[in-house]
Amino acid sequence: AAMAARCRLAARFHHIHGVNIRLDASHTQATRVESFANGLCFSQEPLAPGQIFLVEIEEKELGWCGHLRVGLTAHDPQSLEVVPEYSLPDLVNLGDTWVFAITRNHNRVVVEGEEVQARGRPWEPFLLIERVRIPRDTLVGRSRPGRYSHILDDLYKMNVLPATARRSRIGVLYAPQPDGTADMHIVINGEDMGPSARGLPTTRPLYAVIDVFASTKSVRVIPVDYGFPSLQTLCRLVIQKHIVHRLAIDGLHLPPLLKSFCQHE
Repeated sequence: AAMAARCRLAARFHHIHGVNIRLDASHTQATRVESFANGLCFSQEPLAPGQIFLVEIEEKELGWCGHLRVGLTAHDPQSLEVVPEYSLPDLVNLGDTWVFAITRNHNRVVVEGEEVQARGRPWEPFLLIERVRIPRDTLVGRSRPGRYSHILDDLYKMNVLPATARRSRIGVLYAPQPDGTADMHIVINGEDMGPSARGLPTTRPLYAVIDVFASTKSVRVIPVDYGFPSLQTLCRLVIQKHIVHRLAIDGLHLPPLLKSFCQHE
């Protein structure tokens, strides 16, 4: 229960952010309103061990080179005299910060002699990272309902679309290690990219870093339920199990909010 409550608190953006960022009233949507930089955002609270901070790319902007940047920092956002213009290299140069640009083929740190472990099958219900068990359904992006959206959804499930596409979901977490440090993992559409950084300190609070950079214009935080599924989630699973396609939800006698939840999330 404590973990679930903390996850709900952290599933928002911090009120400290880059000068070109505008947050919505719920602090779950971050939009860069000018230029291509000054788009730094942070999680509202430090992450707990194994807790993923997950965002969905909602809007793209043509004409810029570069994509979303994601990572962790041991700096409390409120301690920053000025929010840096860039996560790379400005924030990283402050130290105790680990940020990577999201690309189709992401970085992975492999210790010499270590075998690369096989990743879980994309249709398995849970993603396992170290001792962390995350419901995969929330981690996979979905298209908006449309004539061919079921094809796009299948492509997302197979993770063959670019990580930087609209509706892609990108998450970051840290997994504690026996030596007292932690490994940082980045998850793209339900697939663990492996350790992106090792040796992170677990004695200091670690905040998620989301840099809404260049061609990425707007992102939204997606809450991940680590506890028992909500009644709304259970209803969605039952409804989706008994329909041919999400477009059929429009014809059901359901409250509009539940229809939207079943179709879009």
